[in-house]
Amino acid sequence: MACCLVGCGAPAEVRPLPAAMPTSQPTSRLAADKPPTLPAPDPVPAPATPAATDRPAAPRDISFDDLKLDLQKGDPFSRDLLPARVTALETTRIRIRGYILPSFQQTGLTQFVLVRDNMECCFGPGALLHDCVVVRMIPGKTATFSIRPVAVTGTFQVQELRGPDGRHLAIYTLNGEAVE
Repeated sequence: MACCLVGCGAPAEVRPLPAAMPTSQPTSRLAADKPPTLPAPDPVPAPATPAATDRPAAPRDISFDDLKLDLQKGDPFSRDLLPARVTALETTRIRIRGYILPSFQQTGLTQFVLVRDNMECCFGPGALLHDCVVVRMIPGKTATFSIRPVAVTGTFQVQELRGPDGRHLAIYTLNGEAVE
């Protein structure tokens, strides 16, 4: 069987190129008046611009303190309570640290609640709406439960989640890309 890859097989013989032969007289008057020309250099390539397939920009690191509202337990939520620092985060890639709220499923989590502290939960006593983020992993990505704090990267949104009684359970969501 013959090898078809370049570089396979016996090395090829390398021969030097012949030197240019000087001419005693120019072939025309124009050629004698013009200095020899060199080929034009290749143009300098333009700086690379990020393509849509390039890696996205680094996420902005935030904490639950950045999401805090001027809201007391039991106060009704309305969007006008959102400070500019929170609304400015909408559709931004962020990374936030917290704890995964325990559930019956331990692996392959496609959605979960990330809470500020492992001693409180947005669905239980003592927690406020800004103490949790509902994480929905993007298609093809999953998370594994951990009792240790995790860092979740994804796109932040303000999205109200209400219970059957109409009361708010959560107001923040994250389209999760990675859980570390």
